[in-house]
Amino acid sequence: MNIDKAMYSETGYSLERLNALISPDAQNHLEQMAQRARQITRQRFGNTIQLYAPLYVSNFCVNNCPYCAFNCKSKLPRTRLTIDQAVKEAEILAAEGFRHILIVSGEDKNFITVAYLTELAKKLREKFSSISIEIYPLTKEQYDQLFAAGIDSIALYQETYDRSDYEKFHKSGPKSDYDWRLDTLSRAAQAGFRSLGIGFLIGLSDWRTQTLAMAEHANLLMKKYWQARVSFSFPRMRPAENVDEKLFRYMISDKELVQMTLALRLCFPDAEIVMSTRESQAFRDNMAHICVTRMSAGSKTNPGGYAEKEQSLSQFEVADDRTPDQVALMLKSIGLEPVWKDWDKAFNE
Repeated sequence: MNIDKAMYSETGYSLERLNALISPDAQNHLEQMAQRARQITRQRFGNTIQLYAPLYVSNFCVNNCPYCAFNCKSKLPRTRLTIDQAVKEAEILAAEGFRHILIVSGEDKNFITVAYLTELAKKLREKFSSISIEIYPLTKEQYDQLFAAGIDSIALYQETYDRSDYEKFHKSGPKSDYDWRLDTLSRAAQAGFRSLGIGFLIGLSDWRTQTLAMAEHANLLMKKYWQARVSFSFPRMRPAENVDEKLFRYMISDKELVQMTLALRLCFPDAEIVMSTRESQAFRDNMAHICVTRMSAGSKTNPGGYAEKEQSLSQFEVADDRTPDQVALMLKSIGLEPVWKDWDKAFNE
């Protein structure tokens, strides 16, 4: 398929179309792709960007993933937040205006249990219109419990869809089970979760092959669980404590990341495009007015980071350290509306 046909003649997703849009030849058409992606985004989502913040509740982990600062071999300080401590952190975020919050944890099953999460959700749901999780995989029955407690969205990255690379990076621990992790979002969707966030760690495997695999995963989820919205995230590897950057053999340029994002927007016009504080201010500002629909702001990647009472281990270094108000002002300056709330839990009732 030629690039012009992939950009303008085709509608929706096909593996052939996406392959054309992420090809080396397509890099000569990024301006046209950006114009088309911006048009689609404004048609489907208007001039809005949803803002959210992550709440890290534990940096303990039983997995030995060499690319992650939370890996079980790291000797750096560990922190677990009690329910009360987590609520205090969340209250800081609520005071800043956030109504969408993402609970994040390492695989710490002995402390971050379903009971912990349900109790925390019950305390947060009066302050937040949407509560998401980014934690270790659970059973469908456990997701049923979390959904009943008020948690409605999930993000979980496959890390790499390449089975050989996956095995190299996950030699031990529960995370070594590729298929159990791959099926996680299906179990969450069966429990009623309304938003399913997918992605892969950019830097572990070839990005073009990974993008095609992720798109097939997304297409399957959209067809089978059409009631839920799928979102794409682009976690490009960042410097972190005790992590050897030589592991990131497949790091990509800004130009390639733009190409990947635009291609997915053209193929998946109704999908959310999420951009985290892993990326620089300039990059996020430029992408915001093209195809991004959701952004984190003022993020801390260590438990207790918002209250600044503990200097615990961060998962990675953020690149955009602006405050939520500064990010909101940036969005307004380019003609976009920062949205702190676009969902209400009453819709689930």
